[in-house]
Amino acid sequence: MELVCPLCNGLTKYLCRCEKCESVMVDKGPITDFLDEYSPYLPIELTSKVDGASSNICVHLFYCEKCRNDKRVKIERIKF
Repeated sequence: MELVCPLCNGLTKYLCRCEKCESVMVDKGPITDFLDEYSPYLPIELTSKVDGASSNICVHLFYCEKCRNDKRVKIERIKF
């Protein structure tokens, strides 16, 4: 068994509301995917060291399409 992010792997959904306008925010994926054009293809063991969170946490970027607010949400990885 390994630790996986339930959002990245489609195992669960997470509803996040915008703190400014209360609209439902869109999950844009882990923030490590935005480091450069190759980061989505790098091993998790490598990218998890640069997001500032512990290795059992996947930090996702949520974006409000209405007011352009964004929020980082820590998602706990699960054994799968």
